[in-house]
Amino acid sequence: MSAQYAESGDAPVIPRPERTPAALRAACAIVASHLLPAYDQAKDQALAVALEHDSVKPVHAYLAHWAALIEIERYPETAKAYRRAEYLARIATTPGEARNHLATASGIYRDAAEAVRGA
Repeated sequence: MSAQYAESGDAPVIPRPERTPAALRAACAIVASHLLPAYDQAKDQALAVALEHDSVKPVHAYLAHWAALIEIERYPETAKAYRRAEYLARIATTPGEARNHLATASGIYRDAAEAVRGA
């Protein structure tokens, strides 16, 4: 994760899961059980698109996305900052304000995606 959050003392609550559907779902159940319906829907959609297009790329994309989300959720303070930034972007009253909050959320997501890609 980014140095910004590492310095704050935010520690992972679980080890980083393997990048498999079962491991990511098990981790999701622990750190973000409220996301399980979305996880299951994303997995089903990725498999359907993969079959439709005879390609594993949708499955790889789903695994990469959920690995990044679980990486964020492993760190409670980081997850809180991510959700706060997303919420503030949704309720922003100006495009500039929304853009600033979205930049924060996307930075957190990008750091998480990079962390799991390099793992």
